[in-house]
Amino acid sequence: MNAVQILTLTMLLAAGGGAQLFKSGKCPDPAVQYNFDPYLGKWFEIQKLPSAFQKGQCATSDYILQSPRVVRVLNRELDDGTVRSAFGTVEVKDPAEPAKLEVTFSDVILLRGSYWLLSTDYDSYALVYSCKSYGLFHVELAWILSRQPTLPKDITEYLLSILSSIGVSVDKMVSTIQDEANLRPGW
Repeated sequence: MNAVQILTLTMLLAAGGGAQLFKSGKCPDPAVQYNFDPYLGKWFEIQKLPSAFQKGQCATSDYILQSPRVVRVLNRELDDGTVRSAFGTVEVKDPAEPAKLEVTFSDVILLRGSYWLLSTDYDSYALVYSCKSYGLFHVELAWILSRQPTLPKDITEYLLSILSSIGVSVDKMVSTIQDEANLRPGW
């Protein structure tokens, strides 16, 4: 590693990136959802790769169409009894590849990254993948989402197999507790 890469890695770790999964090499270029239309409405987080910015439970996302290429997103989670919210936008960057999106959150600090829809049936599940290259290594994030607080095991296994096929360490995925008692009205 050269000095710039070591400095970058040190800064990422100091900024809370220690929960992220660092892997050697560049990001993969997986196939994304064919014939993608925005998947709007409420989604529950079922599993995810750990991240420094998302540590709570009962995580949900609400997607609302803002314009033909921009969707507003409201993410919520319960963290030590406190509801934390993050507002952002998901934007189509290239109309030729509408499932390769970019997400931006700017509540406290500007977070921007890829947000690729690998698979969805729009009615019950969605699989989202994000990756950022930093020279000799990359950082991955992934989310399995459902329209309900639970997802059948066979669908979860199918989505994990997609992630595994592109080299994601699916053994690092963590389940999100969706405790009905903690889900507040309006979530």
